[in-house]
Amino acid sequence: GRYGCIGVVLFHLSGGAVDMIDGIADAAEERGFALTMIKKRAGEKMTLAEAARRMSQLPVDGMIFNLRQMVDDFDTFEAPKDLKTVIITPMEHPTCSTVSDDQEDGARMACEYFLNRGHKNVYFVSGKKESLSSQCRMKGWRAALETRGIEPPEPLQGDWNADSGYAAGLVLADKPDCTAVLAANDCMANGVMMALRDKGLSVPDDVSVIGFDDELYKTIPNSILTSVKFRHRELGIRALNEVVAGLEAPSSRSRTLVSGVLIERSSVKDLRA
Repeated sequence: GRYGCIGVVLFHLSGGAVDMIDGIADAAEERGFALTMIKKRAGEKMTLAEAARRMSQLPVDGMIFNLRQMVDDFDTFEAPKDLKTVIITPMEHPTCSTVSDDQEDGARMACEYFLNRGHKNVYFVSGKKESLSSQCRMKGWRAALETRGIEPPEPLQGDWNADSGYAAGLVLADKPDCTAVLAANDCMANGVMMALRDKGLSVPDDVSVIGFDDELYKTIPNSILTSVKFRHRELGIRALNEVVAGLEAPSSRSRTLVSGVLIERSSVKDLRA
C-alpha cells in the first residue's frame, strides 16, 4: 500500500540545496505527499546502497537522493525494485532516473558569450576535483572551445572559496593573452576579480570574468559580475514529480536536464568594437 510519503536523502546541503528542498516540499504538498528526510553527517562515508537501506526501513513510497559528489557505488547501485528512486546529480545513472541542472550547457553558454564578443580564448578556474558540478562545467568549457577549433588552456585548480580564486587571479594577471576567465562559481570569480584589481588590471577593460550560481548580489552591493544561474527550486519540483510519476513503474528510467540562464551584468567587455 501507499504511505503517502517520499524519502529525501541529502548527501550535502551546499549550493542551492535550500531552494531545491523548497521546490521538493512545495511539489510534495501539491501532490498530497509528506516528506521524510535523512542527512549524511559530516565525515560519514554514505554510499547509495546504505542510503537506500536506511530509507527503505521507513514508510516511504519513493526516494530522492541529492548527490553532488561521486560515491563509490554510483555505477553499481541498483535501487530497491519497489521504490522509485530519482537522483539529483549531473551524471547519468545506468538504472535510476536523474534530474540535473544542465551544467555543461551553462558553461558552453558562458564560453560562447565570450567568444561571440571577440575573445580569442577563455581560461577556466575549477572547483574541487571531486565535485561533479565542477567536472561538468569544465567539460562544457572545453567542448565550447574545441568546437571552435581553440586549444583550451590549462585549467587552474580552485576549491570553491574566494581565496583559491584570488590565487588563480594572480597567476592569470601575468598571462598577457588572458582576456576572459570563466570561474566555476561566483565566489572564486570574485577572488579572481580582486586579484586582477590588486595587480592593477581592470575588469572588464583588461580582463572579462563570468561566474556561476549568481550568488554575489546577495552579499556584494552593485555587483558587476555576469553569471550563469541555475533554477534549483525547479530542480526540486521536477525531481518530486518524477518520483510520483514513477510510482506506477518504479523501474522506468529517464534523464531530465533543467537549463540555466545567463544573468548579464557588466563584467564582460566586447572586443569587436
